[in-house]
Amino acid sequence: MNIFQLLKASLLEPKKQAAVRILPIGKIMRFVFLFILLLTIAAFVEFTIGLNEVSGDLEGLLVYIEEIEWLLYPLAFILLFVSTTLYHFIKISLFAWIGIALVKWLKRRGEYRQLWRTAALAVTFPTILSFATGFLVENQWLPLLMSLLTIAYLYLAVTYYPKMPAVRK
Repeated sequence: MNIFQLLKASLLEPKKQAAVRILPIGKIMRFVFLFILLLTIAAFVEFTIGLNEVSGDLEGLLVYIEEIEWLLYPLAFILLFVSTTLYHFIKISLFAWIGIALVKWLKRRGEYRQLWRTAALAVTFPTILSFATGFLVENQWLPLLMSLLTIAYLYLAVTYYPKMPAVRK
């Protein structure tokens, strides 16, 4: 599967989200890092636009920013990329643990490494939705709703995992 097929699967197809459990981890990591890079670029553009709006009101701040602009923007981008990567990997790992509980509850076969790959795709649509609605609405329940949506995506994908064999007596 290429990156665009993974993106399509992460948005629309829980059966393919379950199928990525057999893909090499490198392909999933490439998808995750590209997704994080796109999120970082979008957040950085929002940061620079917001900084220009705020600094227009304060003349002293505007002069200071113009003096250190060559240092501010690259450093801000790097810090934003690192923090977004850390946050996203922690989020995927936590949802993979929730996936382990779903696998046990649904009596399916699955390991943490497989669920991590599935969770990496299950997180994609709720993250995009959260990022887009963050511009329009400020709601304290939004993170909880996005987490529940991610769990729903993960649940749908886990239902396509193979069932546990019957116990012989």
